[in-house]
Amino acid sequence: MAPRPNWKGFLKLSLVSCAVALYPATTTSQRIRFNIINRKTGNRIRNDVVDAETGEPVEPEDRVKGYEVDKGQYVLVDDEELDNVALESTHTIDVAEFVPMAEVDRIYLDESFYIVPQDDVAQEAFAVIREAMRKEDLAGLARVVIYRREHLLLLRPRGKGLMATTLRYKNEVRDEKDYFDEIESIKVPPDMLKLATHILETKKGHFEPEKFEDRYENALKDLIKAKRAGKAPPALAEPRPSNVVNLMDALHRSAKADRRLPASARKNGNARKRPTARRKVRRAS
Repeated sequence: MAPRPNWKGFLKLSLVSCAVALYPATTTSQRIRFNIINRKTGNRIRNDVVDAETGEPVEPEDRVKGYEVDKGQYVLVDDEELDNVALESTHTIDVAEFVPMAEVDRIYLDESFYIVPQDDVAQEAFAVIREAMRKEDLAGLARVVIYRREHLLLLRPRGKGLMATTLRYKNEVRDEKDYFDEIESIKVPPDMLKLATHILETKKGHFEPEKFEDRYENALKDLIKAKRAGKAPPALAEPRPSNVVNLMDALHRSAKADRRLPASARKNGNARKRPTARRKVRRAS
């Protein structure tokens, strides 16, 4: 059964428009979720909504959103007032401009949705917009109100439909300079770079999501299964990696583990080791 749409409205390109719906492209419903339990009684714990000052329960009809303007002073806003915020994007995805996908920094990409035409009348206009974008290899930028907040959308053709990805705003992305400026500028020696690129080559593949499993989720299932059977929880099998002390040695061992170490790398590696061996011989004599 298909999920319910998160949003219904119109997709608009200039004077062309069609009725569409937005469906979540991803789900976390299969993840293991825990309840909070009273250890003494084995019963679930219920979280009550109470007044922060009086400690008394607050009924649903008495709960209202408030924005703090001063310490302890709030502007109250009803749900109806939020629904009536006058924005065209509340009911329309209006494509404002088109950009090359290569220009979109992936750090701005957030949640993804599928856009689907809503009825037979919308099919043709929807197909025209989709195929024009596919032909020119362009992504559309638009706005939409979801979850009572306006989001910037990146629209791309995907199969017979469109994929809409919400974009983070500029002020939501932290400046990389605040984190990267302290990283030292290091010139990597050519022999180390050659070994490292060889290791990358031996591990090169293609993006196939089905090859990867949620190992933490599987470990949780094993834990629950063991406890249910009255057995001891599974022990952690994978050791934690340690800091590399001798980088060149670690690169050599990594490359040799694949048994395809390039001859040039072996030559460079041996050249680095010979002086050490001679010094050991002198000390021994």
